[in-house]
Amino acid sequence: MQPDREKDRGTAAAQARDGLREAILRGEYLPGERLVEAQLIERFAASRFNVRAALQDLAGEGLVQMERNRGAHVRKVSLEEAVEITEVRMVVEGLIAARAAERVGDEQAAELDEIGRLMRAAVAEGEYRAYSDLNQRLHALIRAISAHGTADRIVETLRGQLVRHQFMLSLLPGRPQTSLPQHERIIAAIRDRDPKAAENAMRDHIASVIEALRSIDYLGGPA
Repeated sequence: MQPDREKDRGTAAAQARDGLREAILRGEYLPGERLVEAQLIERFAASRFNVRAALQDLAGEGLVQMERNRGAHVRKVSLEEAVEITEVRMVVEGLIAARAAERVGDEQAAELDEIGRLMRAAVAEGEYRAYSDLNQRLHALIRAISAHGTADRIVETLRGQLVRHQFMLSLLPGRPQTSLPQHERIIAAIRDRDPKAAENAMRDHIASVIEALRSIDYLGGPA
């Protein structure tokens, strides 16, 4: 019975962790907001032990900050740190794009084309929220094609720390028009099964994200 109880406890903690992670990534909890254990216990139908385990796991991922006598809150990421994180993403996502170009199949290539078509339509129609969703779908598909588990986990952790800054980027005038041709280059390189071109296209795209982040700082955006 003991192993079964331990397994159930681990599953419950993982469910609470995953549920809270998704809520933070969706922006339901804002940077700096306190994460009250009693509320989390009720929301995720979890024990205090499992909620605390979930908070510790998310602290390890950089999404949550734990402070003695103050409890847990959603970690704030400064603009300077956001740039550093994105610089790491540039290297890792370049690797992922190159790997995807080596592994892409015909069906996956067709799906990449479809996303590209939908992105072009979203920009043309000014549907920037739809474009943002398609952006996430594209990057998720490229990671899935690459099937590089370690790189995927790294990117997911880094992406979670950048949610607020990604939202700020989505509000920059002209950003979708800038990033669309970059995404089209990435799609074309992966479809052509050209790893080097795919890596370069992805790195150029992420470098553009870094430049946009720095422009937020220059314009006096919130840090």
